Amino acid sequence: MYYSAYLVIYKLNNIKMNYYKLDWLFSENDLIISLPILLTLVFFTLYWFVSKSKMIKNLFYSKYDFDRASVNHIFFTKYFGFFSMGVVPTIICVSFLPNMSIKKLGLTFIHDTTIFSLLWILGLSVLVIPLVYFSAKNPKNFINYPQIRSKTWTTKIVLINALGWFLYLFGYEFLFRGVLLIPLIEPLGMWPAIAINIALYSATHIPKGLDETIGAIPLGLVLCLLTISSGTIWIAFIVHVVMAWTNTFTALKYNPEMQFLKK
Repeated sequence: MYYSAYLVIYKLNNIKMNYYKLDWLFSENDLIISLPILLTLVFFTLYWFVSKSKMIKNLFYSKYDFDRASVNHIFFTKYFGFFSMGVVPTIICVSFLPNMSIKKLGLTFIHDTTIFSLLWILGLSVLVIPLVYFSAKNPKNFINYPQIRSKTWTTKIVLINALGWFLYLFGYEFLFRGVLLIPLIEPLGMWPAIAINIALYSATHIPKGLDETIGAIPLGLVLCLLTISSGTIWIAFIVHVVMAWTNTFTALKYNPEMQFLKK
């Protein structure tokens, strides 16, 4: 009995000793790994709760009629996403990470990979357009798309919607394929960096349902590999824009509650 008590006390002391031996120093390598992950978490969360805020939404719907309020509110959220996910995290990364630049984060044109990028953009677009087109016709898809819920659409609304998606996805892809991916490759290795990227990328799709959450896993893997191979974010960004535009305008066409008026 006394021997058992002694072992318990010894183990507790050992745990305490190991606890105090933890390295509390925050190294440059720790910063390179931690900052992109935290920036992604903080600024995507900020965007999400602003975009879903009932108080902000009511500001628009109390000021305008339903159709105009829906257009202005959704465009505001897209514009906010561009700044909160694209501009601000990038400024912080470039300012605090050693030897980091916008070019290193993938916002550049690399002559040697231009043809590679163009071919993949074309190939993936040819693949995803029919897939998205037919899935967008599913009545379940009408719950989320188009995000602008105006009953009557005009050419102006179509252009505003297209621009909103363009800005939002630029910020979104620059956050996930630039800020979250590229800085982590050197300190962690390519596959751990991709694993972290896919995990967070897929998690952001959870509110959109199981299908999109699962679909984000292989898509995220492909986009990460292509971003690393090309050294730029353009493949991921443009293909994502093609998907969003196809989904939105197909849903608009087949949604029985909406109509397009030519002016």
